[in-house]
Amino acid sequence: MTPTANVPRTAPPRRARTWWRRPWIAPLMTVAALFLAFSVPPYLTFDPARSRLEPPEGDDLYYPLLVAHVLFGAVAMVTACFQVWPSFRASHPRGHRLTGRVYVFAGALPAGVLGLYIGWHTAGGPSVRVANLVGSALWLAVTVAGLRMARQRRFGDHRRWMSRSFALSMSIVLSRVVNIVATIVLTPQLDTTFRGSPELLRHSSASIGVWLSPLLLLLVTDWVLERRRPVAAARRRHDRDGDRPVAVPSGHLPRG
Repeated sequence: MTPTANVPRTAPPRRARTWWRRPWIAPLMTVAALFLAFSVPPYLTFDPARSRLEPPEGDDLYYPLLVAHVLFGAVAMVTACFQVWPSFRASHPRGHRLTGRVYVFAGALPAGVLGLYIGWHTAGGPSVRVANLVGSALWLAVTVAGLRMARQRRFGDHRRWMSRSFALSMSIVLSRVVNIVATIVLTPQLDTTFRGSPELLRHSSASIGVWLSPLLLLLVTDWVLERRRPVAAARRRHDRDGDRPVAVPSGHLPRG
């Protein structure tokens, strides 16, 4: 038998990716900044007349809770961009943990809870009401799941659940785009399908936006996660076996 010797296997150093090697980071932050610059300022005046959502009559709680929902949602959107930025996560782990706590406790959770109230009292009709309630409940559920995974130190599962939470936090942006497209597409049917009612057309377009946007983003997110799963599994196996000694024939050992 050929004698063998134990030679430790060392993992090759990982090269940190700079921001420009993640070309989606800059557009993502730009879109989030533009959306917030357009959506948030009217609510900073605390003037119900400038609200982009029609408050229900006789409900004095709706507008202040809507303002709080918008502000918490803005915090969630800003911190979420840093959470999904791989370079920031790798280079600043403490910053990642801090922004993660802010995202959960000062962003997604309060915004999601308030979203249940706002969604229930929407003036957009039953379809928009159900979509808002389902979307808020899902946002809360996946965020809590991601938080639990982090506390159990199951960081792979944590990233997957928080990726879904991020998708739902950004669905409001896509819903506005889908709403505009749906309005343009449906306008020729104003006098037929909607019997000349602009309000019915508006509610139908909003319903398409709030249903389709989170569904599309969740599907895309899970598709990306499934594509990355084999790579992540191989990396975990490499990390686990990195220091395991391997048998090398003695004739191949370096002399010296």
